[in-house]
Amino acid sequence: MRLELQDLRVLRGSTWAVDRVGLVLEPGCWMGVVGANGSGKTSLLRAVAGRLDPQAGRILADGEDRAGDRAWRAAHIGFAPDIAALPPSLSGIELFSVVAPDWNSAQGLSRLREALDFDRFVAHRIATLSAGMKQRLAIFIAFLNAPRAVILDEPFNWLDPVCAYDTKTALRALAEEGLTLATALHETATLVGFCHSGLLLREGRVGQRLDEAALEAGRRDYPAFEAEMIRRLRDSTAPVVSRDG
Repeated sequence: MRLELQDLRVLRGSTWAVDRVGLVLEPGCWMGVVGANGSGKTSLLRAVAGRLDPQAGRILADGEDRAGDRAWRAAHIGFAPDIAALPPSLSGIELFSVVAPDWNSAQGLSRLREALDFDRFVAHRIATLSAGMKQRLAIFIAFLNAPRAVILDEPFNWLDPVCAYDTKTALRALAEEGLTLATALHETATLVGFCHSGLLLREGRVGQRLDEAALEAGRRDYPAFEAEMIRRLRDSTAPVVSRDG
């Protein structure tokens, strides 16, 4: 699924959390979205995934504007729920079955399932699980209905290093098999190490765009890349740098 945002605006309270953002999410590409706290990452991704209504702009899915159809976006774009919203009285198996009754035979998810390594606790009640275990379940939920596009909001925060690495590797593979993937990230190492493109948000607006070539340059000299990204996050007056043509 090709997703294109045109002049998207999302109001939270009296503030434009997302202010005239335009971007393209292509099939076969993982876009990492980075920004300081309050930069609009979560509002942007939740609006794309049908969890918020935009106040202006367009959300084109394969060329058709779906900005006014929140239910369609929620049904067709995978999204990992906040772990606090997972029903504590259910087990992981029961929760998966509510979302997708045939979840255990879902095609194409064996590598992700192995990376998340939830089989050892999926039968336990969610109330008894650690935050990291809940996060593994939440990530898998985003993929259960075989969406062609998936949105994840800082999915690696609660994962241990082994699970985080294996999950990033599995997500990269899914993207390269044709999935449209966007994730909010709270650090730049994942952006450089796994993503195909990047977007830096500042105060609800696009501060910088990064294509594969820019991220490859970052891999060659990560300290310099990170320092430049931090400089741009700190300096709200820095000009936009677009490297995605």
